[in-house]
Amino acid sequence: MLPRAAVYYFPWEINSSVPEGEALRTFGRLCYYNLARSEAILTAQHSSAQYQVCVDTKFVEPFQAQLGSFYMVLGEAEHREETSRPVVKARILTCMEGINVSLLEQAIQEQRKYFKERQE
Repeated sequence: MLPRAAVYYFPWEINSSVPEGEALRTFGRLCYYNLARSEAILTAQHSSAQYQVCVDTKFVEPFQAQLGSFYMVLGEAEHREETSRPVVKARILTCMEGINVSLLEQAIQEQRKYFKERQE
């Protein structure tokens, strides 16, 4: 049996309530990358707050990290003791430089609305 499709989460929605092992997709600007630790941090602005998503890059290395570029990540949530927020274990990490973020957010909202209507 195939696993469920990954659910889109906005970076500001990723917190300790995301179930361990859940497949998810999210996005943000790459602001930090450490090859030795296989760790990257994506950031996103929402309202007046800055949000960060920690990404484990072990399974997507080597890749050409472009700091400041927009990335989308597909992976699983993993809870680690040293962080209060889940870490996304990346299976796919794609540079999406030039994407219209507001249109992406709108598309995610429309997809959620569609899935909700379909369940009713």
